[in-house]
Amino acid sequence: MFDFLEGYDLLGAFWVTVQLTLLSAAGSLIWGTLLAAMRVGPVPLMRGFATAYVNIVRNIPLTVIILFTSLGLYSTLNITMGSNVIETSNFRLAVLGLIVYTSAFVCEALRSGINTVPVGQAEAARAIGLSFTQVLGLVVLPQAFRAAVGPLTNVLIALTKNTTVAAAIGVAEAAYLMKEMVENEAQLVLISAIIAVGFCCLTLPTGLLLGWVAKKVAVKR
Repeated sequence: MFDFLEGYDLLGAFWVTVQLTLLSAAGSLIWGTLLAAMRVGPVPLMRGFATAYVNIVRNIPLTVIILFTSLGLYSTLNITMGSNVIETSNFRLAVLGLIVYTSAFVCEALRSGINTVPVGQAEAARAIGLSFTQVLGLVVLPQAFRAAVGPLTNVLIALTKNTTVAAAIGVAEAAYLMKEMVENEAQLVLISAIIAVGFCCLTLPTGLLLGWVAKKVAVKR
């Protein structure tokens, strides 16, 4: 029944999916944290930029963003992301597109965590002479991250599934392999089931593990 899989690198395709997820998650966490800091910051210009970024990006389909990185940055502006190998360039452009998109959701997840921190703690920190950056880094964000583990888990799971959009620009991840297999093999239901099980193997353990972490690090009020 599974003999047709011998001609396809299924594990390699899912490894590309894992790489896309991990690199995009790291970049989204960094950029999303900066956006969240700007959204709650004292500078109106930065607040306006972060608010506009989140509201605009969240309402643009991910497919549009991914295609823009390929057609707009690579084909039109000749931005190769440091590589002249088209496969490597497409992979890096896909990571960039996923970061641009996912960071907006990371920002909102963190902002929800920031809202759980009592205002009195920030006021007390400012009263002893800490700057806004110190208050945010030492008092607010540590608690916000603990409160936002659950929402961030949902964002990570969504990101894992969103990596399938990278197939639109030729990144050889799981969805790209599925398309190739469906075109070459008369096993549509079986192929779909295999890819679905593969994604379940990636997302279910992640949800269970981070759900356990969320309970362990939850701030007791």
